[in-house]
Amino acid sequence: MRALFPRLGADFSKLWTASAVSNLGDGITMAAGPLLVASITTDPAAVAGAVFAQQLPWLLFALLSGAWADRLDRRRLVVTVNLVRAAALAGLVAATATDQVTVPVIYAVFFLLGTGETLSDTASSAFVPALVPSDRLPTANAWLGATFTVINQFAAKPLGAWLFVIAAAVPFGVNALTFAASAALIASIRSLPAPPARTRTSLRADIAEGVRWLWRHRLLRTLAVTMAFSNVIYCAAFAIFVLYAFERLGLGQVGYGVLLTAFAVGGLAGTVVAPRLLTTVDTTLLLRAGLFVEVALHGTLALTRNPFVAAAMIVVFGVHTMIWGNIVITLRQRAVPAALYGRVTSVYSLLDLGGAALGSLLGGAVAQAYGIVATFGTASAAMAVVLLLAWRSLGAGVPGGHIVTR
Repeated sequence: MRALFPRLGADFSKLWTASAVSNLGDGITMAAGPLLVASITTDPAAVAGAVFAQQLPWLLFALLSGAWADRLDRRRLVVTVNLVRAAALAGLVAATATDQVTVPVIYAVFFLLGTGETLSDTASSAFVPALVPSDRLPTANAWLGATFTVINQFAAKPLGAWLFVIAAAVPFGVNALTFAASAALIASIRSLPAPPARTRTSLRADIAEGVRWLWRHRLLRTLAVTMAFSNVIYCAAFAIFVLYAFERLGLGQVGYGVLLTAFAVGGLAGTVVAPRLLTTVDTTLLLRAGLFVEVALHGTLALTRNPFVAAAMIVVFGVHTMIWGNIVITLRQRAVPAALYGRVTSVYSLLDLGGAALGSLLGGAVAQAYGIVATFGTASAAMAVVLLLAWRSLGAGVPGGHIVTR
């Protein structure tokens, strides 16, 4: 592992390996979870409920998790949470293997997994800037992004379905092992700093401090709000993407599955080019161009009936998401004080997933009232408005094209 990251350090190698292992487990469960529910009931609402059970903790606990991530030793917190998640999955394995599993049991386990995710992801988001030199952050973020794309999006999901066919309990047992392995790897990282000493205040005061800091930073505030509105628009359109693929593009189930891989192809390409672009292309230009891509994505899908055109545009969009994400994460890592990092990150997470949830609710209603094509056309127009409103503020804090710390 050290040979892969000679300029990022041995501890980053451990962090990357832990990320790779946990991404494998997460992807396996994302595929096997709905299959387990569907083996018990054919109720679509019950199947969808398993996904919602894992998402709900982000809406309920994101800000609280950010406050706790800044109060506690982050390394110990992540290790403890991963071990608890491994134990929860072990319980699900036992219930499944003995034919005692029920839909409420699955919901409870998935809710616990999602709750742990709010703590673990928020706390571990502070690891990279603590382990990697500032000038190497884009490269480190690109490696982590590529790992998510290749392992979670490409490899883990078909593996999860295959393991479920072998035996329903097997994929969850594998995920339990990945959590335990990830905990061991994180525990071996000794160079992570202890939480800084600070005056104890209430959780409400801690959360408010993080929200105020973010709101006072013009560029990060703009990026956070822009991301929230973009997610509302994107998820409103793509909530009915399967129907778009069938009815507008004339694809079948296999064609729809192939079309989805276009997102991963673009994401992988984006992780490769992002570090170089961040050092050679004006950052403001990249941010503004990214919003143009989102306008073009929805507009293209509203106009075309050609699946190859749609796939090509989705690949471009996938590249944009990885470049934009790398910029945002790197900016946040360099600008946010270590003592506030968990709370500021939790605000981002709340806006991100809150926007996605709201958009998913809106998408079905718009499509039902006005049709599938109108949904994408409306999304393109809405993104154009977001682009115009954010245009000027996107240039704040990036003079000379460099990502800077305020």
